[in-house]
Amino acid sequence: MAAAAFWGRDQPEQRAPLVCWFEDCDKNSVSLVGGKCSSLGELIHAGVRVPPGFALTTEGYRAFMAPSGIEREMKLLLQNLDCQDLEALERASASIRAAIEAQPFSAQLEDLVAESYRQLSVRCCLPAVPVAVRSSATAEDLPGASFAGQQDTFLWIRGADEVLEYMRRCISSLYTGRAIAYRANRGYDHEQVAISVGVQKMANSYTAGVMFTVHPANGDRSVLVIDSNFGFGESVVSGEVTPDHFVVNKVTLDIIDRTISQKQICYTVDLQNQVSRAVEVPFERQNMQSLIDDEITELAWMGKQIETHYGRPMDIEWAVDKDLPSGGNIFILQARPETVWSEKKSQAPLAAAGAGASAIDYILAGLLAGKEVN
Repeated sequence: MAAAAFWGRDQPEQRAPLVCWFEDCDKNSVSLVGGKCSSLGELIHAGVRVPPGFALTTEGYRAFMAPSGIEREMKLLLQNLDCQDLEALERASASIRAAIEAQPFSAQLEDLVAESYRQLSVRCCLPAVPVAVRSSATAEDLPGASFAGQQDTFLWIRGADEVLEYMRRCISSLYTGRAIAYRANRGYDHEQVAISVGVQKMANSYTAGVMFTVHPANGDRSVLVIDSNFGFGESVVSGEVTPDHFVVNKVTLDIIDRTISQKQICYTVDLQNQVSRAVEVPFERQNMQSLIDDEITELAWMGKQIETHYGRPMDIEWAVDKDLPSGGNIFILQARPETVWSEKKSQAPLAAAGAGASAIDYILAGLLAGKEVN
């Protein structure tokens, strides 16, 4: 069933929609649904397997913000704010976020989001389908910018009321102290940065992680690098574990290097509370390879397709859904331009130091060195 965007009962169709489905978005939709959701729509158009979902658009964000007068209060709080004064920065952030999270959605927006969530549940054949509620700012995931990760993502959310609650939290995360300071220090006008919120079916991950279509340690574009752990990808992205590490030849898709780590924790769903939580990996599985070779090959092939479509090195989040049969259970959750090496000339592999380290090690090292990474 082809899904349509939602304009609301009295909204003329020539105006931007308040809510739209991922498949109605593409790379030209950044101003409407932000970098993350437009990328998901573009992946769908490229034939990449992506969990279905919809987005509260930037028009929906403005419709949420406009009636409350919050924007006037924010302007006063942010005017002449010294971002070097951390206490003042956090006070302003806390005031803005509390005001946003206390603001109710209009009846029209509530209806649109609830109906979209109902339709998503029907499409997934699951009542109250578990979803990830993900922020998608209009300036994130873009070449030359590193806004990614500054806004919030909430996992394993169920029910329309919870979706609306966590949408507000995503919107408020546009005004964390870190995000306010980042924009101010780089000359971005706060009023020009809007946010969209994506609502995407949760992949019930057996294994998840990240993939780079360029080696993050040395810029070698002839390989892909995959880091993985059991469960959801949180443990890999956060650096809480040393993940399994695979280097794949981009031409032949042969695995040319593998490092299997001891993975002591992973994230999984607490079935009683329906939330993501860290659990200890059983001892007998801690040193097992978290991805089988066939999955590594399929992931690498998908990475090649994504890089070819975008025409540049990419940073990709993925998951293997344990509820679906093999051959159709690897999903791409997010893809954004890689920003450390993509602007540099391709470099030959560096023989030595750190060759076996994980992609996450280099992300963290880059952050500590003050580099901008996505």
